[in-house]
Amino acid sequence: MKKTIAFAVAAMMAVSLTACGSSAASSNSAESVAASSAVASGAESSGFKVGIINYVDDPSLNQIQTAIEEELAANGISYDSYNAQADQSTITTIASQMIENGVDMIIPIATPTAMVVQNLTEENQIPVVFAAVSDPVGAGLVADLNAPGANITGTSDALDTANVFNLIEALNPDVTKIGLLYDASQDSSTKAIEEAEGRLNELGIEYEAKTGTTTDDLALAAQALCDDGVQVVFTPTDNTVQVAEPSIYTIFEEAGVQHFGGADSFALVGAFCGYGVDYANLGTETAKMAVNILENAQNPAEVPVQFFDNGKASINTDVCAALGLDFTEVSKTLEPLCTKVEGLATGAEF
Repeated sequence: MKKTIAFAVAAMMAVSLTACGSSAASSNSAESVAASSAVASGAESSGFKVGIINYVDDPSLNQIQTAIEEELAANGISYDSYNAQADQSTITTIASQMIENGVDMIIPIATPTAMVVQNLTEENQIPVVFAAVSDPVGAGLVADLNAPGANITGTSDALDTANVFNLIEALNPDVTKIGLLYDASQDSSTKAIEEAEGRLNELGIEYEAKTGTTTDDLALAAQALCDDGVQVVFTPTDNTVQVAEPSIYTIFEEAGVQHFGGADSFALVGAFCGYGVDYANLGTETAKMAVNILENAQNPAEVPVQFFDNGKASINTDVCAALGLDFTEVSKTLEPLCTKVEGLATGAEF
């Protein structure tokens, strides 16, 4: 049910999208058959067909995609899922073909995907329900969080940046220098980094910011932060850094630096702590919003953007031990500041 698209295979999309939109099994591909079977076994077919476009292959976004697919199937809604692998042109190709093939709705996952889809659907007014957009107003997707004003609404994974620093300070009361690592081209990072800088200025804590757009860039940036003596590194809900995390977490680990990421799934791929929304739940709630709009003929312009409690902290127990910290003690320290503290091992499946 998940298809990874490259330009070389973009021309095949028309056939596969049409097949997946039908409730009948297709011999075009095993993925199309699996999507139809999931709808048939989960619920009576609704007749609706939805296109799902994931921005990139990373833990948080994949959790969202899986949860959306499961909820749609349970409600008898056919869907077709594609992964654009962080390529804007590919997002455009996928979305354009979905529109041509008459989908009833498009669900873009992450801010860059939603922005492309919004531009392509403004004229034809196909309903759009985005997932995991950190700052919908700042990204220009909606006019108002309670009254989006166009053919688009969705769910936000906005990060409670202030509470991330509450966690950092609780574990590191004597911290004197903090690193900020992010991709400056990611809209989801901009507001959180500004909030982080404001908080650190208020506290009088020295900080250093490094950016990168590729894994190699970020590895160099991570090493530079460690060489400059940061004790903790903060990254917001940044997809580029999360994709790079398996390649950079050992840099922090060897330097004795705690890396805090703005999503629970950061901990799955090597960060010391991931803090943020439960992405599986966000995916489920995104799909429920989509189902309600389709089945009740709701106008997305009048459906408020949905936000979630940002209280879940995930600690990578492998990294915790490597840093010489006791997971039980870390949990006791963080529990008063979180709705939940959980331990995860590097490379856990999800």
